[in-house]
Amino acid sequence: MERRLKVGILRETKNPPDRRVPLTPPQIVALEETYPNVEFFVQPSDLRCYSNEEYEYLNIPLKEDLRECDILLGVKEVDKRTFIPGKTYLFFAHVAKKQPHNREMFREMSEKKITLIDFEYLTTDHGQRVVAFGRYAGIVGAYNGLRARGIETNRFKLKPAYQCRDLDEMWAGLRLIVLKPGLKILVTGEGRVSGGAIETLGVANIVQVSREDYLTREFDVPVFCQVGPADYAQHKMGNHFDFKHFASNPGEYESTFMPFTTVTDILITGHFWDPRSPLFFSKEDMRKDDFRIRVIADISCDVNGPIPSTIRATTISDPFYGYNPILEKEEDPFLRSSNITVMSIDNLPGELPRDASQDFGRQLMSSVLGDLLAEKSTPMIKKAMILKEGKPTPRYEYLNDCLLS
Repeated sequence: MERRLKVGILRETKNPPDRRVPLTPPQIVALEETYPNVEFFVQPSDLRCYSNEEYEYLNIPLKEDLRECDILLGVKEVDKRTFIPGKTYLFFAHVAKKQPHNREMFREMSEKKITLIDFEYLTTDHGQRVVAFGRYAGIVGAYNGLRARGIETNRFKLKPAYQCRDLDEMWAGLRLIVLKPGLKILVTGEGRVSGGAIETLGVANIVQVSREDYLTREFDVPVFCQVGPADYAQHKMGNHFDFKHFASNPGEYESTFMPFTTVTDILITGHFWDPRSPLFFSKEDMRKDDFRIRVIADISCDVNGPIPSTIRATTISDPFYGYNPILEKEEDPFLRSSNITVMSIDNLPGELPRDASQDFGRQLMSSVLGDLLAEKSTPMIKKAMILKEGKPTPRYEYLNDCLLS
């Protein structure tokens, strides 16, 4: 008789609560039809964006005790008190960079001989991530930047994204706003996050223009420009810009971002930043008379990183603060016109949890879940396996010192 593989969907335990799920109810039904030897169970949750009833309606059993499951799927970090010894877990663990705040969780997983596969490190041969929430971070982050502009100028009002039923409702409201002609928006980055931001700007009928036109021309319609590292960094010795060299040696480069600060009204960041990279601009730069940026939607949210006004992460319920460039400190949002409004939510996809979960589950199903449910150990899965029965795999042996008390 063929062994039945049992998979559990974890209740999210990180605080503040996250309402996303790795798989939606219809996706689980589809997987069970494709893999008849696999059974799914869902831990009950009153906070999950898909209700208990939605799973039960599709005959997906709710089960508090998941000890019979072989594989356990979640989204964010797991409460260390809930780990079941000897199981295989998949979630965004945030341990591979030796994050201090997750050391105790990591040690507990090792002690309980858990196998950990981290979603973040499921990548193609070229290093591109195959499952991520980046697109929705960009979609919601850009929306929040426009929402801040509406509050700041008192020209229009947008409902907070988390109060929208779904993406369709959020975008329907966005289509109704009227932006000031000549408004300029800059989007940094060239990946999923910036792509999501551009989707939102397109819904608002904001026109994309070239870097040269953005810097030198004024327009009678709202416009945006997308820029990558080659547009805002240069080699200190004047060498030709090469992205691979920049990624490996960011300390050899200097910022050329300042011209953008004199023509930009809203800055939306979707870039990846290395701590060795140059700052985009300085606190002193933000005090200059020609510094035009009034709203910064910092989706990248590198606290004390390349954007000096990002001094903390904000929350879904309290998304904005004002940055006073003269005093170099935080103030209440929209307190004075000379301040810069900052949005720095670090879990933006959680504002549209149903849409983001559906998108994530689709990626998971198309890229890796088939092999996982067939119990195949592929190179992609091996690359993302941080712990094997409690011990760091060869790729992650550098984490052994994190397991010491």
